[in-house]
Amino acid sequence: MDIKQWMSILLFIATAIMLFISWVSYRKRHLPVVRTMIVLMLAAAFYAFGYALEVLSRNLNEFKLSLQIEYLGIPFVSTLWLILVIQFTGAAAGYRKRLTVALMIVPACVFGFHLTNDWHHLVYERYILNTDTPVPLYTTVKGIWYKVHMLYNYSVMLCGLLLFIPMYLRSLPATRKQIVVLALGAAAPMLLNAVFFFGVAVDLTPFGFVLSGIAYVWGIYRFNLLRLMPLAQAKIFDTIRDGVIVIDGEDRIVNFNRSALSVLSGLGGASRYPEHAEKVLAGYPELLANLRDAGSGESRFPFRRLDGERLRHYHCSVTPIQDSDEMPLGKILMFNEITELKENESRLREKTRQLAELNAFKDKLFTVVAHDIRDPIALLVSLTELLGEERAAVDREHDELFLELKEQVRSTFQLVEHLLDWYRSQKGQVQFRPMSWNLQQVVRQALSLARAKADMKRIAMTESVGEQLVVQADKEMLDLILRNLLANAIKYTGIGGAIEIGAALENGAVVVAVRDNGTGIDPHVSEQLQMEQPFFKPSSSEDDSANARFGLVLAREFLRIHGGRLWFHSVPGKGTTFYFSLTGAAGGRIPFTDAREEASL
Repeated sequence: MDIKQWMSILLFIATAIMLFISWVSYRKRHLPVVRTMIVLMLAAAFYAFGYALEVLSRNLNEFKLSLQIEYLGIPFVSTLWLILVIQFTGAAAGYRKRLTVALMIVPACVFGFHLTNDWHHLVYERYILNTDTPVPLYTTVKGIWYKVHMLYNYSVMLCGLLLFIPMYLRSLPATRKQIVVLALGAAAPMLLNAVFFFGVAVDLTPFGFVLSGIAYVWGIYRFNLLRLMPLAQAKIFDTIRDGVIVIDGEDRIVNFNRSALSVLSGLGGASRYPEHAEKVLAGYPELLANLRDAGSGESRFPFRRLDGERLRHYHCSVTPIQDSDEMPLGKILMFNEITELKENESRLREKTRQLAELNAFKDKLFTVVAHDIRDPIALLVSLTELLGEERAAVDREHDELFLELKEQVRSTFQLVEHLLDWYRSQKGQVQFRPMSWNLQQVVRQALSLARAKADMKRIAMTESVGEQLVVQADKEMLDLILRNLLANAIKYTGIGGAIEIGAALENGAVVVAVRDNGTGIDPHVSEQLQMEQPFFKPSSSEDDSANARFGLVLAREFLRIHGGRLWFHSVPGKGTTFYFSLTGAAGGRIPFTDAREEASL
């Protein structure tokens, strides 16, 4: 066989390969990039098939007919390849249709001018019979539009390769192989076409399509070309909620998604990537140490960072990247945020603590019932028995017994009233239901309920609580706390005295103060009030501080359940100020500044 036959066979093979690629791509024609690939391969097939007929042509008419077949593909091949690259890389998404129309203007003009070339000779000025070599049969003198088209083709190919560069740098290894395959498929025809500049008369461009076809078939079956585009991979990579950082075998960061940037702000500090992890993550020494410990294997470890005032928690995993031959290529570092899980665990622990305190408080209540209620009632029984035995005694002695009986009954009634208040507030079961309450409204309600007792002693009661102050509390518990503190203040304040309630926000907590100008608390009783035991024995029958003690125990335990505390400051003969704290917000101030020494309950 002569050279013409060999060349035509190779060109027919190239045509078959292009048609085969079109057929393989047709099965995924729902993808725009695949539809472009189909049209591109058909255009290249026309080019190769027409050139095979040109090699076998025997006269000028056959030569011109072959050129017409070639020009079904020649004007469009490079432009279709650029459109394929634009779709593959995801560029110009907002105006892609308009750009496609603009790119097709020059190829459409070239096709039309060649179709009517015999009228104006803008593409080929004339055809000269080649008597020196069998191929080509005719040499052509190129017209102005042939030169315009050639310049346009090289510009288009250059733009496509430039689009590949940034995508190649930020892509995963598997995607990089797809990019290399597409670039090689375009580079082969372009390089063979460039030999025209060195005086070679034979157009070797169609033979480049043989290499392109082999490269594309290899890419389809070896690297899953067209199965998952880099655009889709990039979308998936960027929309993953977990932070992902890709590190190569030289411990350089080559890529990361938006979630990773939100976790590690230092990733945005590098001017370009790849960049060494030691440099980029210098502000995270603990993370670098865990990466070094992981080596080339899998690893999992916790990671924490401060985001404003919130501590964020992450579960990190390091997974090695390997090729098909299990050779290490790098590793992937992933950040799975578990902040909400940690916060829920913390809230669960707090609920468990509150439940434990509620149960402990329930036990304390049984102890109170056993000591502070049983003993006074037993004394009442003894007094009534004594009263029955001494009926014949003088009236004065009976009066003393009756006064004692009256005092014991009153004290016992107050203790029972405290217990009933607490059980009534809980509807018979231990529950804690904190909500947001306007503190001023709650205080005014408590003052309204206590005003009748205060008026009997002509005690002036005032409040200075900011109207914007809000606390997080169980309403029934808060009412009982205020009721007990006001009852104590009224009890130990003389006729014509004064009681004030104020509040302020201090270090994220609302501190409430209840102040009176009564008799104050003597050191002995103050010491007893600071004891952790829920009960104690009064020193004399006239000492009714046990009643106040039990009310304060209830208030203290309720505040502990809320996460707050109760304390007081007292000056004998001048008055007492009780303070308690609750979680709250807004502003205000406590109008009491004379507390120099405080006692905590």
